[in-house]
Amino acid sequence: MQALKEELIQILIKSKRLTLEQLEEALNLQKQKDVPLRTILIEKNLISEEELLFLLSKQLYIPTLHLAKYKFDPVVVNLVAEHTARQYGIIPISRMGDTLTVAMSDPLNIFALDDLKTLTGCNIDSVFSAEEEILKAIDTYYHPPLQTIEGVLSEAAPSASGTEQVEVLKQEAIELSETIKESQAPPIVKLVDLMLAQALKKRASDIHLEPAQDGLRVRYRIDGSLHDIFKLPRINQNAVLARVKIISDLDITESRKPQDGRFRVRLEGKEIDFRVSALPTTFGQKFVLRALDKSNLSIGLDKLGFSEEPLRLFKEAIEKPFGMILVTGPTGSGKSTTLYSILNQLNTVQRNIITVEDPVEYEIDGITQIQVKPEISLDFALGLRALLRQNPDIIMIGEIRDSETADIAVKASLTGQLVLSTLHTNDAASSITRLIDMGVEPFLVASSVIMVCAQRLCRRICMRCKEPVEVPKGLLKNLGFKDEATFYEGRGCSYCAGTGIYGRIAILEAFPITDAIREMIIQNKSSDEVKDYAVKNYNMRTLRDDAFLKVKEGLVTLEEAIRVTSEE
Repeated sequence: MQALKEELIQILIKSKRLTLEQLEEALNLQKQKDVPLRTILIEKNLISEEELLFLLSKQLYIPTLHLAKYKFDPVVVNLVAEHTARQYGIIPISRMGDTLTVAMSDPLNIFALDDLKTLTGCNIDSVFSAEEEILKAIDTYYHPPLQTIEGVLSEAAPSASGTEQVEVLKQEAIELSETIKESQAPPIVKLVDLMLAQALKKRASDIHLEPAQDGLRVRYRIDGSLHDIFKLPRINQNAVLARVKIISDLDITESRKPQDGRFRVRLEGKEIDFRVSALPTTFGQKFVLRALDKSNLSIGLDKLGFSEEPLRLFKEAIEKPFGMILVTGPTGSGKSTTLYSILNQLNTVQRNIITVEDPVEYEIDGITQIQVKPEISLDFALGLRALLRQNPDIIMIGEIRDSETADIAVKASLTGQLVLSTLHTNDAASSITRLIDMGVEPFLVASSVIMVCAQRLCRRICMRCKEPVEVPKGLLKNLGFKDEATFYEGRGCSYCAGTGIYGRIAILEAFPITDAIREMIIQNKSSDEVKDYAVKNYNMRTLRDDAFLKVKEGLVTLEEAIRVTSEE
């Protein structure tokens, strides 16, 4: 039996639904993006998904089924494990004797059919369904909403007498033992668990718990933007926050000082760390829970979405035995993920890798990680001095914050270590001036730094609902956007929750330190002069250039590229 791609090509040629030129263009795009041909055809509006299913069904004699209103039997659905259903894009719909019928987006996938037969012990029959409908059905029927947050809150609601008692208490006079007892009540435990599970399912990077006068506001940061999710009554606020403190191993009696903690959860067989920060505010402690998924680090630099040229320069730099590599950018621009991905790639038995961080975000086997503790005077400088006596090959410093840390880091990179660190600057060239402003001699900066990268994260267009849009030529001229391109936006669909955005992609400004640039640094040239020289003589791609490249590739909107690189 031929693969679905070959069948699809023959069907489209036979039906004359597309011209040979259109088909050839779609095939070239499919090779470049490494996605199914069907996805390219639908994205390019060459054919609708409904029409595509109809043609395939008619030619292959496989019936189609719309799953939106189909009622699934939980017993049948659970004949196949969720990870198998997601892996092959299938969902069981019925069983008759020893024949199991499944909805598939690719019924010609013989590997899926063979595996399903082995796993279930049934003969497998299949029907065609849209991939989006199958994924939505998997989300719905493998994770039935056994209880909504509103339902849990109704369980947690105290009696009338209890309400009166809490309302008359001031924040300072709250009975701690009662709060702890309430935080351990099943509805509160269930509420916090449900909140964490929902956040991970929605791909949230942070959970914000913000006390207000009338209750506890809960927001999730998804694809870089905060979204209001729900509001908890003030009556439950202290119990919920106490529960978060307990699982984060924080001091539950302390509410006047900032605190930091962490905890780990397991969801669908995957372990995710949460870094917790508590900050005292007018109406109680505000919590921010940052989700840290270690599986993101193992994908390597190639899968982070960097463009080809900056990625090549980056790879060349990390292969050098010593020197300093700096990654710059604001908070939340993916600097830590990039550095950890590099460490993961360099982490071998032959290398001694030591990090100094505040806080340690990801715990990685095989790497020595030092947590900065200012309360016992263990700062970056002291930790760095100590680790240099441990004979390291590679050092990662969470952030260069002061002149002492900068000086030690520069000297370490000159004595045989590869040093990785971060700085907060607007672009790559400004990092050089920042180090000099911190008191590091220009000749030391020129000798030690081998690469500086500026990084940002752009919100990615949802590939399932993106559509071409018109952009005024006058605007393109003002922006200096000279190349021909088709511009896209996401119209919003169930897959991206109506936002038109799904995930983020990194843009990178890679700035290699060449002999000519070293000479300019020693001569104390300004960062603007150094940057202009690199752009003119080395064709360095700035952040905006890289963002515009992502626009031309149809990955981000023009508006997003301008927003992220507004300082250019």
